[in-house]
Amino acid sequence: MFTGVNCPKTVGKHCEGFPGPMVRKIIEENNIFIELKRRGKKIKFADAYLVDSPEELEFRRFKSVTTVMALTTPETISTADDLTGDRALMQDLTRETIQDRYPDIPVIPPQHAAEHLFRIARENDFTLFEFFQSDVAGHSMDYNRACAVLRTYDRFLAALIRFTEAAGITVVLTADHGNIEAMNERGHTRNPVPFVSFGPQAAAIRNRVESLVDVTPAVLAAFDGTLDLNEKKGLKK
Repeated sequence: MFTGVNCPKTVGKHCEGFPGPMVRKIIEENNIFIELKRRGKKIKFADAYLVDSPEELEFRRFKSVTTVMALTTPETISTADDLTGDRALMQDLTRETIQDRYPDIPVIPPQHAAEHLFRIARENDFTLFEFFQSDVAGHSMDYNRACAVLRTYDRFLAALIRFTEAAGITVVLTADHGNIEAMNERGHTRNPVPFVSFGPQAAAIRNRVESLVDVTPAVLAAFDGTLDLNEKKGLKK
């Protein structure tokens, strides 16, 4: 999704969220953050890492795809100080999952998280936020937990879209696999994932995306001004 490269096809197997050496090399050589930086764009990864500095992330044994990508452009990384100052979001939106370790960081409603993300987006050309509590809930096979997660996410998205529509900001929403829609399975599903966009360039971006490998090229085309409203790749909207 973030490189425009079909990594499973390239390495010959399914790629997990914590990439091995071959996939890390692909991400480190080229990704959406690197490409936007080359274009002189201001970028932010809005998920807060509970660290004092980006350098601490280098020493983590297991790094997610987004962590590997963010480390190629360390200025995009948000820290614990950013979270405390409402300049970043916790991946669970409400900060409830960190209360045992960080009781001084207050719990907030998802609507406030949406307001924080909107402020971040207004200060940057491209802002990425990764929400994975839906994945955690899916793996748990706990229906009530999944419903609670989706209600929280729904409140967050409803507020965020109101803010971005008023400001003329384009929002893209997608995922790398299915999970929470099939609570009878613990693992990831093979179901098609949604690709949703709102805002001024929404239709043109949707027209360019047929699979996950099209996401980064479509976003870059939006920044390059080369999107064509009449171009269609067969996306099921």
